[in-house]
Amino acid sequence: MSQRAHERAAELHNLAAHAHAAAAVANGKEDHLTAHELSKQAHEHSMNAHKLTQELGQKTGPILGAEAPTQKP
Repeated sequence: MSQRAHERAAELHNLAAHAHAAAAVANGKEDHLTAHELSKQAHEHSMNAHKLTQELGQKTGPILGAEAPTQKP
């Protein structure tokens, strides 16, 4: 997969982190509507980043040094 795809996945992860932080600040100010909207936006960014990361992993294989997730019985 291209370097651009990896950069896009990283960008989505950063957007999600920023939206989560903004939601926490809005929630602390008791601006629950804004916090809710920001949380929805953060979730959407997180899901997009996760999906792209999975696609990249399927095409390029596991990252060196990363352990595969284990499934609980």
